[in-house]
Amino acid sequence: MVATNDVRFLDASEFEAHEARVCIREGRTLDDPRRARLYTDEQYLRSPAEMAELFADIPEALANTVEIARRCGLVLELGKPYLPDYPVPAGLSMDEYFRKLSHEGLEQRLQVLLDPAAGDFSARQAEYRARLDFELDTIIQMGFPGYFLIVMDFIRWAKQHDIPVGPGRGSGAGSLVAYALSITDLDPIEYDLLFERFLNPERVSMPDFDVDFCMEKRDRVIDYVADTYGREAVSQIITFGTMAAKAVVRDVARVQGKSYGLADKLSKMIPFEVGMTLEKALEQEEPLQEFLRDDPQAQEIWDMAVQLEGITRNVGKHAGGVVIAPSKLTDFSPLYCDETGGGLVTQYDKGDVEDAGLVKFDFLGLRTLTIIDWAVKMINDMRREQGEQPLDIAQLPLDDAASFALLQSAETTAVFQLESRGMKDLIKRLRPDCFEDIIALVALFRPGPLQSGMVDNFINRKHGREKISYPDAQWQHESLQPILEPTYGIILYQEQVMQIAQELAGYTLGGADMLRRAMGKKKPEEMAKQRAVFEEGARSRGVDGELAIKIFDLVEKFAGYGFNKSHSAAYALVSYQTAWLKAHYPAPFMAAVMSSELQNTDKIVVFVEECRAMKLTLKLPDVNEGQYMFTVNTRNEIIYGLGAIKGLGEGPIENILAARNDGGPFLDLFDFCARTDPRKVNRRAIEAMVRAGAFDSLGVERWVLMAGMDDALKAAEQSASNRDSGMADLFGEVVPSQANGDVDVYAPFRQLRPWSDKQRLAGEKDTLGLYVTGHPIDEYEQELRKFAPVRIAELRADKQGTQFIAGLIVATRTMKTKRGDTMAILQLDDRSARIEVTVYADTYTEHRELLGKDNIVIVEGSVSHDDYSGGLAVRARGVRSLLQARQDHAAELTIEVDREQLDTDWADWLERLLAGAGRGSCPVALIYRQPGGQGRVRLGERWQVQPSDELLQELRERVGAGGVALQYS
Repeated sequence: MVATNDVRFLDASEFEAHEARVCIREGRTLDDPRRARLYTDEQYLRSPAEMAELFADIPEALANTVEIARRCGLVLELGKPYLPDYPVPAGLSMDEYFRKLSHEGLEQRLQVLLDPAAGDFSARQAEYRARLDFELDTIIQMGFPGYFLIVMDFIRWAKQHDIPVGPGRGSGAGSLVAYALSITDLDPIEYDLLFERFLNPERVSMPDFDVDFCMEKRDRVIDYVADTYGREAVSQIITFGTMAAKAVVRDVARVQGKSYGLADKLSKMIPFEVGMTLEKALEQEEPLQEFLRDDPQAQEIWDMAVQLEGITRNVGKHAGGVVIAPSKLTDFSPLYCDETGGGLVTQYDKGDVEDAGLVKFDFLGLRTLTIIDWAVKMINDMRREQGEQPLDIAQLPLDDAASFALLQSAETTAVFQLESRGMKDLIKRLRPDCFEDIIALVALFRPGPLQSGMVDNFINRKHGREKISYPDAQWQHESLQPILEPTYGIILYQEQVMQIAQELAGYTLGGADMLRRAMGKKKPEEMAKQRAVFEEGARSRGVDGELAIKIFDLVEKFAGYGFNKSHSAAYALVSYQTAWLKAHYPAPFMAAVMSSELQNTDKIVVFVEECRAMKLTLKLPDVNEGQYMFTVNTRNEIIYGLGAIKGLGEGPIENILAARNDGGPFLDLFDFCARTDPRKVNRRAIEAMVRAGAFDSLGVERWVLMAGMDDALKAAEQSASNRDSGMADLFGEVVPSQANGDVDVYAPFRQLRPWSDKQRLAGEKDTLGLYVTGHPIDEYEQELRKFAPVRIAELRADKQGTQFIAGLIVATRTMKTKRGDTMAILQLDDRSARIEVTVYADTYTEHRELLGKDNIVIVEGSVSHDDYSGGLAVRARGVRSLLQARQDHAAELTIEVDREQLDTDWADWLERLLAGAGRGSCPVALIYRQPGGQGRVRLGERWQVQPSDELLQELRERVGAGGVALQYS
């Protein structure tokens, strides 16, 4: 008998919070009568006295509990890393083998980097070798050669097996050894990247390479590592999802049954900031304090949310963390798996596995590497056909004029790290013209530099509007010029902080890294000590003490904004590669970009619009030219990916491509149905393809194909049945064909009513998620700009101001608030992009008849950042239809007519038309032309109309499209 208590919370007062947590997990509300009540308020952590009282009649149960606890003991040795053994050739130690590979790798790099005929060749070669030897000595002294060799091994394996690897990430790009071993692909000496920022010999800590792999092929590298070191020794790492400030408020409001509007308002009052807590939000936001004081329901949500904030909500798998143990993983960490026994991960999170001695390697998936890989494959297919050498993306010249022209134009949609609205604004101001400027862009586009004025100083200095000084016009030293010249005298990088300390005050780079860390932590005692060391070191090098301290203060100020240049430079290289591809091979690049977002319609909308802006031809899916992904044909046209068609999965597409490869292009719909497997390519799939335009290249209208589908399927079925039974048709093939050129297989269907443009576009929208060959908004584009001057893609957040947004409603959903009112969330599309619009209860009630799908509306509202999607969202204050907007703003409807257009009943027709158009406020004017001149007559008030689409269309049909116009004041 053992005394226990099923503890679920620490204190009895936490029972309600525990119940709320259970409801969050189950998706129920606290007052839901159907939910199971599995817990009681007795399941708290009782004191020894309470347990003794509870089990007073069974004292041996208490004694047994204590005895079990006494027998349980475990001693853990924390903080000592255990690396797996890396196999080395016989006769060499690991250190010797490590040196050998590093020197061989450097020699291969130098053959490309240096010109043997250059006058400074020997000096440059000596510089690289000295840096390599210093790094090797440090790494060996710290005991980390095995770590470097393991990383080198799986990266080399990936490259040998056509798996794209990033040029570097994080501070590891500052290591020349990593560059020599092909772990990174950016020369650290060329860009002043420091080894000590990665490994500090004065502060022993594990190296940490974060490695980017192609998103599609990353798992193959993890499998290689598992096969190499043993499945029982390799695992990914668990992550614990916690209830963060904004989310926990929404969760608590839901389980308490509070209204969505209240939850949304309360959540949005919490600032969007990394590390934000409820306590911190309450301290710094006075409107939040007032709101909680005035609203008891909000206070009730807040009190419960404070209790639940930070509690583990779920478990997941670390995005890239992989541990490799020297023996079985269970010697170091417990393991966790899902309900099915799969998804094995360490039960320690990333911090704990390292404390337990396991070494973590980060295998990160970077979608941009996949895009580059796909684009380069398409490009090399094109180059091969033209007899050109294949493109090596790693050997691009970094001074390409076309690439920098593209950057300076800020046409950077789909360019890695440079595509956001804010970044485009920064690029327009900075106008980068060298690779160092791209490195700076990545470092500058962060809240600290943007808010501190650094960005303005940087731009003004670059363009000569501010004098360049090193670092300040009043406090500068000539020895700092080589360090700060690439950034126009601005202290932008952490490496510059370290170099200034080394150059001005004689710090070692290892000591300078300690100074950099101290400046980041801003501890007064430590900074006072460092200030004295800095001043004394500067004086010993002949620098004025007052100047040294002033420069120290400047460095300390900017150190808080400093960015890791190694990371910025490595990612700038990827940015440059994507910009180069977009500048030189726009069609393959955009095809690869759209393939990477095949199922993300919102992104595809943006990229399709970008293709139009780039003057690229985008063709609909094509049964005879298309592949699963977006591709480029021999005419440099982008072919829409078959995989983007809704209702057409991978299986049907594989069958279609196999049939096409075996028998050549499809001749017609009957031929297609006969050659594909109806069990895979069924009616639904074919219908989706027809509506998406995938058969357009066969030269037959979509409505004809749709009408002939039944006959095509029946004929194919009969033919297949005959073949299976060994029968031959007495009068020839069951399936008709246009192969001989004299049979029109569609003749019976051509007399049916054709589809309108609206029906055709609706088919594209339903199957592709967007309009491709046109857009319902196109015919209204110029008119809508009068009501909403800014397109959705160009909107900027301005929570306080009012903006007007025009677009087509492509999706709508409604929900009930706590009070029982209805609100709506719309998705608005104006062809340039899409945006979500929230219409709260009062506005919804007033305008609900306008909010149907496929309606064109003009929304008046505020635009703000959406914390969940990362984009923008609109809160509507008013909604108008296009007709209402016309009535509000149209000054006149003009009708122009020539004498030749008039017939005997023209005046009677116009009278009937205007009389039946509905009495409105828009005046009508007639302009009459004849060879001798023209006259203008404005009709009286009784002829004022509502300028509806129907009225305008009927007028245009009678007098011509150019003869009808709405004039706006």
